[in-house]
Amino acid sequence: MDFNFDEIVSRKNTNAFKWDALPPGDVLPMWVADMDFKTAPAITNALSNRVAHGIFGYTQTPPQFYSAITNWWQKRHGFTIQQDWIVPVIGVIPGLSAIVRALTQKGDKVLIQPPVYNHFYITLANCGCEIVENNLIYNGAYSLDFTDLEAKASSPDVKLLILSNPHNPAGRVWTKDELQQVADICLRHNVIVVSDEIHSDLVFDINAHIPFASLGEEHSQNSITLASPTKTFNLAGIQVGYLFTQNSIFKKAVNTILVMQEMEMLSPFAIEALIAAYTQGEEWLEALKTYLHDNYLYLKEFVTQNIPGVTVVPLQGTYLVWLDCSVLQKTSVSLAEELLQNNNVKVNAGTMYGAAGEGFVRINIACPRTQLKEGLNRLKAGL
Repeated sequence: MDFNFDEIVSRKNTNAFKWDALPPGDVLPMWVADMDFKTAPAITNALSNRVAHGIFGYTQTPPQFYSAITNWWQKRHGFTIQQDWIVPVIGVIPGLSAIVRALTQKGDKVLIQPPVYNHFYITLANCGCEIVENNLIYNGAYSLDFTDLEAKASSPDVKLLILSNPHNPAGRVWTKDELQQVADICLRHNVIVVSDEIHSDLVFDINAHIPFASLGEEHSQNSITLASPTKTFNLAGIQVGYLFTQNSIFKKAVNTILVMQEMEMLSPFAIEALIAAYTQGEEWLEALKTYLHDNYLYLKEFVTQNIPGVTVVPLQGTYLVWLDCSVLQKTSVSLAEELLQNNNVKVNAGTMYGAAGEGFVRINIACPRTQLKEGLNRLKAGL
């Protein structure tokens, strides 16, 4: 089946946060992480059929929800998840919040690896945890600082590591060897790993996503994984996700928090969307990945030819490109503000992802090629 990712679908005046939260005028959004593509037809059909039923009462999560997840991970990532490891959640961030509240106390320390997804900072602050930064090493591309991680994980006050796998915004897909070193350090120092794997399906073919829990039973028992079809299939507004862990004590503790927060029940649309995505969406996903990778290659060539000095950090996964603009000797915030005010293009300032993001901006390339070209021309004019 052919899928038309070149189709321009107007999202203005639909209450789309990506488009309608912008200042008035002809502003092009290349910021928040959702796509400007229609989702897979199988998902649209499943939701239409559910709407046609006409009754939307309280809904239990059926066995098909769990089997869709286990079959997907087995087929896509070669990893066997037991159904009784899985806990449905309304999203990865609500799930992360529940995990942190379940496994830490106020004042505990939690490791993160900046520049990293900004909601890690927000969630930890809301939960009263102290953030400990294990900054990535940057040398044209990103790597993990294992020496620093070992030193900081050794503190008895450090209870968790939140791992972005694949990493947002650096675009790194961690290798098995890298993950094994992280796992061994954390196990040695009794630090629980919370692995955010929401971008696990958006990995380009030369790389492979390695589920953290696949590193062996002792590491599976020392971790909780968060995942969702929302990034993969452009379903963020549907609000559906899940976590899984082999550790029954962790699972029980998180379930307790979800019940306390009254967040344990999914909507009927969330259930139908996930089942359709994971049972019928694979062909669409493969076409999407090809289109996204072509967008990345187009961007890389454009920047090389038209924006001297600005470096495209290699993108191994996700649709979020990290641009090194440090040669311009401007702060990330001032760059983002100037691009918005002078060139009508909205990007994310690098410092949104921690101080380690200074000098960078993040741009979203999950859009039709004509829209990407227009956005890059505006970037060229501004940078």
